[in-house]
Amino acid sequence: MGSVKDLEVSRKPTKTKMGVGRFRFSDRYSVFDWGEMPDLIESKGAALCLMGAYCFEKLEEKGLRTHYKGLVSNDGKTVRVGELREPSNIMDIDLVNVYRPKPITKEGKLQYDYSAYTPSMTNCIVPLEVIYRNGLPAGSSVFERLEQGTASIQQLGLDHYPKPGEKLLKPVFDLSTKLEDKDRYLTWDEAQEIAGLTKEEVEDAKTLLLQVDKLITQVAFKADLENEDGKIELAFNPERRLMVVDVVGTLDECRFTYNGLHVSKEIARQFYRKTGWYAEVEEAKKIAEEKGVSDWKSLCKTQPPKLEPRLKRIISQMYTAAANELTEHRFFEAPSLAEVVNDYKAETHN
Repeated sequence: MGSVKDLEVSRKPTKTKMGVGRFRFSDRYSVFDWGEMPDLIESKGAALCLMGAYCFEKLEEKGLRTHYKGLVSNDGKTVRVGELREPSNIMDIDLVNVYRPKPITKEGKLQYDYSAYTPSMTNCIVPLEVIYRNGLPAGSSVFERLEQGTASIQQLGLDHYPKPGEKLLKPVFDLSTKLEDKDRYLTWDEAQEIAGLTKEEVEDAKTLLLQVDKLITQVAFKADLENEDGKIELAFNPERRLMVVDVVGTLDECRFTYNGLHVSKEIARQFYRKTGWYAEVEEAKKIAEEKGVSDWKSLCKTQPPKLEPRLKRIISQMYTAAANELTEHRFFEAPSLAEVVNDYKAETHN
């Protein structure tokens, strides 16, 4: 079980053959690596599933490999987005092996052993998360990292100090670990080393990432959304060819804006940044890193508060309206995205 979606395994992958599984998208949500939060967002799971499926199908039309096999209809059949009569929150997928790095403590600091990942390994996850950035809206983690000195403009692929709301002339990539207790940002050289990639595979990955980013940007544009940044995960198939896995192009994976306003999970993040719980989370992560503690959540004394009911309703409508407009199918009875955005503006100005 993940913080947002559950994985059901019908057949486990082997070293040379992909397995068979299903993602069951829930109405749970997660922010700041906390895991499951105290609310459920109505229809969020189905909305995410449909957006992700639509983007996977568009990627496959471009000849790009993914682990997507289809959506599960109410009668149990595996179908395409256009064949559905009503929303589905279940996606059929191919499965690859996940080899978790071993946590070790050296000189009081937590480190991870990635020796399992080699250039000869096939049918496995690439143990990285890649963030593409087309713009730097307010709230982007880039600004906090630059301010704290944990990143430089050179490391981020920038040639000047950015301003909130800035659009980039070309996408830049931010890399982080995927399988550690806390996301850790990496350079391309570090990423290549821990993931066991060759130089050619690094270049292949960059090309694929640009193609995925471009496709999501085109899909979002049809819904009047700007694709500011987003997360992509990759894996190797049994022939050690890169493919796109997990899910892409959703309001959880991407930071979309509508006329400059966030239409993504960022709305929930903004709510929680104003709470004492968030300050405690940030302090716990800092202490855990300094002391080599792997479970930073154990250092938190409080639990996250619930969302305000009206804000929770607006977030739900944002997911369903975006799913309708991104997929060009009216799966949900929801206001238009423009109406939801106006409702949110009115709420925040009260």
